Amino acid sequence: MLNELFPNVVIEKLLVATGETFYMTLLALVGTVIFGIILGLLLYLTSNGGLWENKVLNFIVATIVNVFRAIPFIILILLLIPFTKFLIGTIRGPNAAIPALIVGAAPFYARLVEIGLREVNRGVVEAAQSMGAKTKTIIFKVLLPESMPALVSGITVTAIALIGYTAVAGVIGAGGLGDFAYYHGFVRRDFDVVFVCTVLIVIIVFIFQFIGDFITNKLDKR
Repeated sequence: MLNELFPNVVIEKLLVATGETFYMTLLALVGTVIFGIILGLLLYLTSNGGLWENKVLNFIVATIVNVFRAIPFIILILLLIPFTKFLIGTIRGPNAAIPALIVGAAPFYARLVEIGLREVNRGVVEAAQSMGAKTKTIIFKVLLPESMPALVSGITVTAIALIGYTAVAGVIGAGGLGDFAYYHGFVRRDFDVVFVCTVLIVIIVFIFQFIGDFITNKLDKR
């Protein structure tokens, strides 16, 4: 029945492409969360009234974040080709897409982290300071735990954006469902392949959204 509806879809290759999409998304998400939290903390801590208030550093970090957020992802991939070639040794395949995915998504998540941190009750931070808590303690015992629901919600949004990025990366040979849809579907005018890949990407988005919402609701004690 499936072969009759989608005669040009090769199940084995489709499964490989799906696995590559999950691989790129999850690996890039780990890097994005690490760098995004670091950048988000710097934006928050160096802002006016922050624990590390520093206008110059805040301006530099904010500029870096804003510049990379403003560059369309397809252009960013092309700009990072020399860096990717140096780091990975190739510009094709799922691994080659990881650097661009992280660079493209980390600034986006950094802003979500900053917003989440700003939602933490200022009184809680001041209470920790009055008790003599060091900055490290405030970060790991107050700021991050208190903002965890917002951080996880931001991870969900970022993960869904990354899924879209992997599809774009596939157009230049990064693998995954985007690659499969373009080279095995669009180029060959086999639009049943494009349709199936689109459905699978939507399903993956729903999976990430469901998991993210479930964890956020568990963490949110309000």
